[in-house]
Amino acid sequence: MDITSLIEQYNSLHLEEVIDHEKFNLISIDHHSTRIEGSTLTEIEAQVLINEGRTPKGKPLDDSLMVKDHHNALLFTLQAAKSKHALTVELIRQINALVMKSTGKVYNTVFGTINAATGAFRKGNVSAGNTYFPNYDKVEHLTNTLIKFLSKNMGQSPTVEEQLNLSFDAHYHLVSIHPFYDGNGRTSRLLMNFIQAWFNLPLAIVYSDNKTAYIEAIIKTKDTEDPEYFRQFMRNEYAVLLQEEINKYQQMNTPSKGRGFTFLF
Repeated sequence: MDITSLIEQYNSLHLEEVIDHEKFNLISIDHHSTRIEGSTLTEIEAQVLINEGRTPKGKPLDDSLMVKDHHNALLFTLQAAKSKHALTVELIRQINALVMKSTGKVYNTVFGTINAATGAFRKGNVSAGNTYFPNYDKVEHLTNTLIKFLSKNMGQSPTVEEQLNLSFDAHYHLVSIHPFYDGNGRTSRLLMNFIQAWFNLPLAIVYSDNKTAYIEAIIKTKDTEDPEYFRQFMRNEYAVLLQEEINKYQQMNTPSKGRGFTFLF
């Protein structure tokens, strides 16, 4: 089954009518996005933190702060998309500032002090492993060019497949520019979700268990300059998510056989 058909089947379930479905779906996004960046919270611990405000015992406080900040950034991002807020560089900076609100560090550079919790662009060069990102003096221009490209294409009535590709490409390009000192991955995934929410598509998740394949897809796309490597990775993640949700809904509505439900007390 292709992605478009999966989306149609998913939307036909009207999961928005299932109590708390959206809440737990958003927490799942929080969990996987922050776990990719090093959070040690389990998904249940993230649920308790978001729903009840209780931090898990024995876990670093920064991990809980990371999850809470991501949740607030996600809510802000989705509200902006639903209200059809223009996609601007300032919006991306606001999202990053929310992502880094409690854990952003202060960087002293030759250009002055940069507080990573404010959504400020980096004023220094950065690398991750063997990957080097664009020189700091190119960041503002590259980010502006990307946002203009995305905004233009969002306004051209793209097909569902083009909408998805645009969201995946936005994700890839922003993380490749790496405009901030920290939170680039989370911000890039939220930009992807912004575009998906703008078009009323189900929201994608990059599963933390697939972190290695995720990074490899980014590197392969950069090395070959072929967007299909990253798009295909994301389509696979998206298809798995949709199919799992469809299966869970169908199981919930399948009449039980044999003895049926059994109380454990």
